Amino acid sequence: MTTVATLKVWRGTDPSAGRWETYSVPFEAGQSVLDGLRYIRIHHDPSLAFRFSCINANACKECMMRIDGETLYACTARLEPREMRIAPLANKALVRDLVTEIAPPAERFGG
Repeated sequence: MTTVATLKVWRGTDPSAGRWETYSVPFEAGQSVLDGLRYIRIHHDPSLAFRFSCINANACKECMMRIDGETLYACTARLEPREMRIAPLANKALVRDLVTEIAPPAERFGG
C-alpha cells in the first residue's frame, strides 16, 4: 500500500473568490512540500501556479507560502503523510494560486 500526502491547495486569482482543491501525492520520507507541488503540476494539473528557483541554493525566497497556517519555504518544509493546507502569502498581492507579488513596486518592470 502506498503512503500518500494530501495537499489541500488554494487556487484562484481573487483572494475573496478562490477555492481549495485537494490532491494526493505519493509520500516518501525526506520530500519537501515543493516536491509535492511539483508532483501535482506534473501528474495532476499543469496549470497550478507557484514560484521556485532552487538553482540559487535555497536562497531565492521565491517559494515562501503559508503551510498549515505558518509562513514557510516550500523547499525546506517537509511533506508529511497527512492533509496539509497550502495557501498564498496573505500579506502580499495575489497574482494566481500560490504566486504573490514579491518585488517592491519600485523594483517591478513597468512600475
